[in-house]
Amino acid sequence: MLSNQNKRNLYYRRSHLRVNSSNKRNIIAKKVKKLERVARYFYLRIVRLRGTPEYIARGLAAGVFAGMFPIFGLQIAFGVAIACMFRGHKLMAAAGTWVSNPATYVPIFWFNFQIGRVLLNSKLDFSAASLQSWQEMQKLGVIFIATMFVGCFVVGLITASASYFLCLWFILQMRKSRRTFKMALAASSPELENNNKA
Repeated sequence: MLSNQNKRNLYYRRSHLRVNSSNKRNIIAKKVKKLERVARYFYLRIVRLRGTPEYIARGLAAGVFAGMFPIFGLQIAFGVAIACMFRGHKLMAAAGTWVSNPATYVPIFWFNFQIGRVLLNSKLDFSAASLQSWQEMQKLGVIFIATMFVGCFVVGLITASASYFLCLWFILQMRKSRRTFKMALAASSPELENNNKA
């Protein structure tokens, strides 16, 4: 038989477990709300970017093109320089270079190398260890670097073109929906004022 002290301890443990499970739900709900706020923030940042949709899309395309090259530490500078040459949005160019990040370096550069290998009819093999630094790539020779850069250039042109048109379409759609929303809001405002007066 349980003593009163043991009953209290058992009750405390059960209630404590209930509180912890509800706390976990609250923590998850807070994290979801935070992610929603962050997503909304970036959505609004993109919608409110100044410039024509073409200007913004050119910047993103320049950044994606630069992101296809294995010039670690210089991709952002390269992307911004290309954006300046083509009169694109510099911030979007910097953001576009993140298409290649530590999680995607190896697959992107392997694919680029394979394209370069096919175009140059090369018999070289790709090694992921060569991507550790620029010095490691230089040890493999000029032919390896040329193969890599030819593939990067071709894939970069294709992905930059695709990202330009996708970004252009996306920004046009966002701005159109924003204009529609503002017009609907403006049209409903006089009706609300008339209802309030009556």
